[in-house]
Amino acid sequence: MIDGWPRFDLYVITDPALSRGRSHMEMARAALDGGADAIQIRDKSSTAYNLSRVTAEIQPLARKFGAALLVNDRVDVALVAGADGAHLGQIDLPAREARHLLPKPRLIGVSAGTKDEAKRAQKEGADYVGVGPVFRTATKPGAGDPLGLEVLAEIAAAVSIPVVAIGGINIENVARVFEAGASGAAVISAVVSAEDITAAARALKRVISQARRAPRPAGPSP
Repeated sequence: MIDGWPRFDLYVITDPALSRGRSHMEMARAALDGGADAIQIRDKSSTAYNLSRVTAEIQPLARKFGAALLVNDRVDVALVAGADGAHLGQIDLPAREARHLLPKPRLIGVSAGTKDEAKRAQKEGADYVGVGPVFRTATKPGAGDPLGLEVLAEIAAAVSIPVVAIGGINIENVARVFEAGASGAAVISAVVSAEDITAAARALKRVISQARRAPRPAGPSP
């Protein structure tokens, strides 16, 4: 578990459907070598048993790098495998209920596409919200039209928990999500589909570090 407030500058999601045949462990190790601050295990087709085994194997590696390890959707897997937390969609277990199963310091993230969804997630105890798709993406069919940077900025200003931008983010546009007020950038294909995952992650992290040093928008009023 990372110490203190979670830092999600570069949040890499491992997905075997986009990995060029590489395993979750191979993706995670390479991304962590490239500077990933958080890894989310995403595997819609895996059984709970296999997902638990994979997560438990990756957890010591993530801890070694000081990175957070989360599981997509599956609170049960996060609990059994000792992951740092879980990321939940709008149709998954509500954050309030998930918190009973994953008490702090475990992390709970919630996907949000509107200010109301983000505010509700914060009220229910989420540690961060994943906002998107910010840009057009082919990674997640049915994701809908992109929200754009203006909506991202509005959501970031509406909550006091970290906002992690997701959807169509790559090295060409990643700085813009931080300029809009995001606390982190979640990527899938920009890293795990790259020929060299470590190099792709390192290049993104370099741009993110530069963007983090730039002036940030003001937060929400008290």
